[in-house]
Amino acid sequence: MMFITNRFPKQSIRTRIGRKFDFDLDNNAASNSVFFCDTVNQQKIIEIGSIEFLERLKNSQYRQILIYIHGFSNMPVDVFNATNEFQNLCDNKKKGEVLVIPIIWPCDNDLGIVKDYWDDQKAADQSAFSFARVLEKFLAWRSCEEHNPENDPCLKRINILAHSMGNRVLRETLKVWGKYDRPQGLPMMFRNIFLVAADVVNECLHEGESGELISHASRNVIVYHASDDLALRASKASNLKNKIASRRLGHSGPENIDKTPRNIYSIDCDDVNNLYDKPKGHSYFRSGTRKGRPGEVFKHIFSCLELGRVFPEDEYRRSSIIRLKTRSTT
Repeated sequence: MMFITNRFPKQSIRTRIGRKFDFDLDNNAASNSVFFCDTVNQQKIIEIGSIEFLERLKNSQYRQILIYIHGFSNMPVDVFNATNEFQNLCDNKKKGEVLVIPIIWPCDNDLGIVKDYWDDQKAADQSAFSFARVLEKFLAWRSCEEHNPENDPCLKRINILAHSMGNRVLRETLKVWGKYDRPQGLPMMFRNIFLVAADVVNECLHEGESGELISHASRNVIVYHASDDLALRASKASNLKNKIASRRLGHSGPENIDKTPRNIYSIDCDDVNNLYDKPKGHSYFRSGTRKGRPGEVFKHIFSCLELGRVFPEDEYRRSSIIRLKTRSTT
């Protein structure tokens, strides 16, 4: 599995192609450097560098790339496990369609969820500068005649799935990218951006608000939310302690969808989230009631990936409810 990270390694921060890479799990600072790596096996990770990384993506058997940005309090092994589960679901649905690439940012491994939560918010914000550099590296590589000549361009479709506090990483990355590198406007680089159980304020996608650039960078932006997501209730309580009184996007969807750009869609997952992820109801976008069997949220995500449209039967529709499908007895 290939991945990108700005976690510090135990080794030097200087890139050396082919070297062994070990995460320094006691250091949750966000490195300004980014590392492009591949897992040889469970015990060995090597650094392959950005050019080799992008060339492998271009030449892979998969038609599309899905970048996965994990939530708070996730160690690398947790991210690898989640990525493997999602990758297997994709491969079982349609081989050669979607390759999942995780971005690993530096969560804290201290004890205590509140302490972790605030440390991780800081790390999420600080990671924006690192991952904005990744976007610039990609655009430079894509426009390079040596790597992408006119007769052999990179034709992969690129998508993002941000979960929980990973949405904060995404929002801040696009803000930094727009401010320092693309002040004339962001390119529409992504086909779909999936915001799942988003731990950001629910008005951030409104025009003129902090997350508006997400809609500029993607053809479709799909928000999956559930009002009884217990992890986000804890998040809201933590924010209230610091006088931030706003619903989370992953609880209610956009505060007012009429104030958002037309490519924002809202999907209510209340009926399934706690069935798929007991008792928190927070990680409901992979397997359903049985691990390894796709849930209805995953099926919707995969349909968007395949078709490039959220509601192909109704181009004006912007919201829906995901319900648990029951088998016919006839």
